[in-house]
Amino acid sequence: MFRGASAVNLDTKGRLAIPTRYRAEIIEQNQGQLVCTVDIRQPCLLLYPLSEWEIIEQKLLALSNFDPVQRSLQRVMLGYATECELDNAGRILVSAPLRQHAKLEKNIMLVGQLNKFEIWSETEWNAQIEQDIALGSSGQFALSEALKMLSL
Repeated sequence: MFRGASAVNLDTKGRLAIPTRYRAEIIEQNQGQLVCTVDIRQPCLLLYPLSEWEIIEQKLLALSNFDPVQRSLQRVMLGYATECELDNAGRILVSAPLRQHAKLEKNIMLVGQLNKFEIWSETEWNAQIEQDIALGSSGQFALSEALKMLSL
């Protein structure tokens, strides 16, 4: 399980180091194999261990090619999906199209979301967190039935 936000740097070749605390799990459970794709709702990337990506891939495969919205989702998520392998230094290479989508430069945030990571530019992450906290302060979270069941 991946939790927490980590500030990491992207090197000049487009590589980022996965924090040490996550590496053993990725290596043991997925032989260091990950898949990175775009998030269609946010200017960030989604980084899945291979076993988690395969679940998502099956769900995408089950969508209809004849429904334009479903086909668009397949096209974007599968079209950008890129296999990444941890190197000996615990780094992955993020492809140029993925870096461009998420506006990644040197300072980035790797954010654990239990079964995957989000990869954000530090600037975009700070803006998103500010927006999320403002939403929470506004009381709009209370409108959702699912969130009413969540006791914090």
